[in-house]
Amino acid sequence: MEQEPVTQEEEIVVEDTKAEDVSEMADQEEAQAEPETAEEDAGTDKKGFFGKKKEKKDKKDEQIAELTDKLKRQLAEFENFRNRTDKEKSQMYAVGAKDVIEKILPVIDNFERGLKSIPEDQKGGPVASGMEMIYKQLITVLSDLGVTPIEAVGQEFDPNLHNAVMHAEDEGLGENIVAEEFQKGYKYKDTVLRHSMVKVAN
Repeated sequence: MEQEPVTQEEEIVVEDTKAEDVSEMADQEEAQAEPETAEEDAGTDKKGFFGKKKEKKDKKDEQIAELTDKLKRQLAEFENFRNRTDKEKSQMYAVGAKDVIEKILPVIDNFERGLKSIPEDQKGGPVASGMEMIYKQLITVLSDLGVTPIEAVGQEFDPNLHNAVMHAEDEGLGENIVAEEFQKGYKYKDTVLRHSMVKVAN
């Protein structure tokens, strides 16, 4: 059976049908691709959002760390300044106190000489009692300030504390022992204000 020849119009219809089929397939593929692309775009946007958020957090952490370090340094500097200032104040106070006390020591010496020179029959009198009271008050004030007398008689001679002005032979005392004190020495805390003026045996 012979096939009827295809007319030009039929060929156009067939080609149009094929073209429509190809177009429909392309549309379907594009429709399928669009959700995937949308999902990829959404994923990228999501990653970008959290990435930016993490960057901001890291920057904030760095700023906090820098500020904390700066604050610690400033506190340390302030503490050092305060310690240095306190030390300087203490040194200034010590120097000032030392100068004043050194000027008071001759007054103490005069009181001691005056008390020793009072005759026995007048030691209970008002003048002697008044002098002794003032002398005790002065000694108490000096003691409260941290001033202490240096022990001398009977002690081994110490050039850091004693000033030997005489030597004497005394069999009753050991070698290099302070036999007599001519002028009392004093210390202010750990500093020698005045050496004891002494006589050393042997």
